Amino acid sequence: MQTYHVAKNGRLSNPGTSAAPFLTIQQAAEVAQAGDTVLVHEGIYREWVRPRQAGISEFRPITYQAAPGEKVQIKGSEIISQWKQVTGSVYQAVIPNTFFGEFNPYKEVVWGDWMTETTRVAHLGEVYLNGQAMYEATSLAGVHTPVSRATVEEFFVFVDVAERYPERLQYTWYAEVDEENTTIYANFQEVNPAEALVEINVRPACFYPETNGMDYIVLRGFEISQAACKWAPPSGDQPGMVGPRWSRGWLIEDNLLHDAKCSAISLGKVAESGDNYYSRRKDKPGYTYQLESVFTAEDQGWSKERIGSHTIRRNEIYDCGQNGIVGHLGCVFSKIYDNHIHDISMKREYRGWEIAGIKLHAAIDVEIRHNHIHDCSCGTWLDWQTQGTQITKNIYYDNGLDFFVEVSHGPYLVANNVFGSRFALRNFSQGGAYVNNLIAGNIDWEDVRDRATPYHLPHSTKVKGYAVVYGGDDRWYNNLFIGRPDADYVGTSKYDGHPTSLQAFIDEVQSYGPVDVERFQQIKEPVYIGNNLYLAGATAFEKETEPVLMTDFATKLEIRRDNEGTVQLTVTLPENFRQHQVEMQTSASLPRTRLTDGEYENSDGRPVVIDTDLLDQAFQQICGPLQHLQGGENHVTIWK
Repeated sequence: MQTYHVAKNGRLSNPGTSAAPFLTIQQAAEVAQAGDTVLVHEGIYREWVRPRQAGISEFRPITYQAAPGEKVQIKGSEIISQWKQVTGSVYQAVIPNTFFGEFNPYKEVVWGDWMTETTRVAHLGEVYLNGQAMYEATSLAGVHTPVSRATVEEFFVFVDVAERYPERLQYTWYAEVDEENTTIYANFQEVNPAEALVEINVRPACFYPETNGMDYIVLRGFEISQAACKWAPPSGDQPGMVGPRWSRGWLIEDNLLHDAKCSAISLGKVAESGDNYYSRRKDKPGYTYQLESVFTAEDQGWSKERIGSHTIRRNEIYDCGQNGIVGHLGCVFSKIYDNHIHDISMKREYRGWEIAGIKLHAAIDVEIRHNHIHDCSCGTWLDWQTQGTQITKNIYYDNGLDFFVEVSHGPYLVANNVFGSRFALRNFSQGGAYVNNLIAGNIDWEDVRDRATPYHLPHSTKVKGYAVVYGGDDRWYNNLFIGRPDADYVGTSKYDGHPTSLQAFIDEVQSYGPVDVERFQQIKEPVYIGNNLYLAGATAFEKETEPVLMTDFATKLEIRRDNEGTVQLTVTLPENFRQHQVEMQTSASLPRTRLTDGEYENSDGRPVVIDTDLLDQAFQQICGPLQHLQGGENHVTIWK
């Protein structure tokens, strides 16, 4: 095992020792073998690192690490200093196209399947003033004219960015590309670019292999930013600013990741299983091509033995246009925990369906635990094949939507989370278990009868079958629901009319005699709901077992974050709050799913036991994710 050193005072001709370090990280990437460590010393490295060799196992990875106590940055950008004043605060830079090589992000547009905004063109390029991304105008005139509130509101759905980022909207840029040059116009307002740091992104990635199978790599302790990575839909190639490509066993930890044009970390699929065929061919829906990609990937070796099992932990991810973490197929069996993800898709310069702090398709046996997610257009969106997935002990607030699970069949577990945004949950799936959550925002349910999606053998990528979403087959136990004036609906009463056992469902279906699919579609699925607490106008399922209704209680709920990053939850509860005792939920108490015939268990097959809360305190038979709450006003630190 060898340690290679990289430093800004290194040379291309050096051997990479401590006394004679490499100049670039890529030099080390060319020679590092399994078990080796690449130690990078303080400085800014403007390069795209492309690992050439793989590790052998989690015990013999190739480790890329910032030297302890040293600030190491990897940037996908270059400094542009030759700005010529055009008029007032508008400047111009003329850059030869040879500067960009084969990839010019000011020529490449944000494009691909599942884009929903096609009239406002956005490019992969970006301009940064003193580290802050500026706004791309749609014309040269837009650089001279400040962005209007009306223009902003057209593209910002959930958050009024004119109030949120009023100072940012005046800093705009626009690019024109001809056969020889790229000309960038920028409105720097009161800033003189000759006295500022002005950067433009020029690389599509910062740390991302060019080939598949680069297994067992550790990326630790870096600040990584300003990459011109492209749109990453589930039916296309999914590169990120950082990511393992199509491989197994990466550990990405303790990094600061920001300003990816689209996605910061990709655990996603590659072009070999389909690449934006709807947008290219327009002959079949994106849904059909996405379905085909699942079977194509399976033929190409998509399995637990070859793909996934990544760990993403203790990173801070922010200011990215599409996703903090994205992945289809390649995310299977991964663990995502202790991350702070915020300000994702808040510029809204382009629009599409595949946008969230965490956006995963085929999250099979994925663990999403103890993440702090706020100020995102959507906090977490799990789409297709959410099976064996556990979403536990996460904190969501100030998002456009906290959590969305779509066209999945389960089993998946959502336990001990705080959902504090106005729009808390969107459930377009079945087979979920929601246990001991605090839900203080609107809940939206829908069945989905026009799209059948796959489900799998337990703990496997092997497709077992596929089905539409009938709506139901969900479990809701020990949750604390808090209504709010600006939410249309909080609670479980939308399940009214559903049976409360699988046997009751079977009896009703079979009462018509021998039947086929039509009767199964007509009869509502069973639901399992009990021992929830409803406050401030939240409403309960009509057949719920032992609900507690205190809908008239004037509950106060507030989640605040201070300048040091500490998050405080304040909630006022009825004085007799602790008198409502509930039972601990386990694999034994959570009925199996109907369609997938799946048990609620851990990824290794061990039983699930929900015996600790959000703060890892022991279960005390209390509703919600904080077991030490008392009647009256509570002040709880939920994130440091």
